[in-house]
Amino acid sequence: MNEPDRTARVHGVYALADTALLAAEQLLPRVESALIGGVAMVQYRDKSHDGARRYDEAKALRDLCWRHRAVFIVNDDIDLAQRVGADGVHLGRDDASPALARERLGPDALIGATCYNQIELAAPALAAGADHVAFGRFFPSHTKPGEIFASLDLLRTARATLGCPVVCIGGIRADNAAPLVAAGADAVVVGHGLFGPGVDSEAAARALAALWHTP
Repeated sequence: MNEPDRTARVHGVYALADTALLAAEQLLPRVESALIGGVAMVQYRDKSHDGARRYDEAKALRDLCWRHRAVFIVNDDIDLAQRVGADGVHLGRDDASPALARERLGPDALIGATCYNQIELAAPALAAGADHVAFGRFFPSHTKPGEIFASLDLLRTARATLGCPVVCIGGIRADNAAPLVAAGADAVVVGHGLFGPGVDSEAAARALAALWHTP
């Protein structure tokens, strides 16, 4: 797979399948509903130490994503991503380096790096092996309520200068994502906006996906 084809897959609605939000019995059916609605990428996030369950869930999600021709990413854990044959991994400030992820997962892996609201973190991450970067939070977030905010100006600058896919994270929903897409976001990561209590995951995904097709 060549470079342009690989990074072009970082696009559209990027679902955060967080087990802190989704109970075990909800994980697969709600993610599948979101995939039916148009989710293009899924990130599995589980901060527990239950290795057997994490492996089983990640592998099942990988299979589900691939049936729907979606990208499957593992949050933080390079070893788990390698074991289940994920499409890639997403790394934060306190995780392993993109260089190690690239060495372990190979040239075709999608490797994302969170740059928070600091564009100066992007170039070192890309030089170390990341191929796309994420900024945020853009709105108040349930997953990371203490994180500082990123701005639309930062997003526009990243889009104009970095030459890689740019992902937005943090409190994003169908009713607030449009300015991010208009400012150049290649993908938006959505957790509660897809999987929160009472949310119709398929309908929310469909509304989000439509933002990339609105004239």
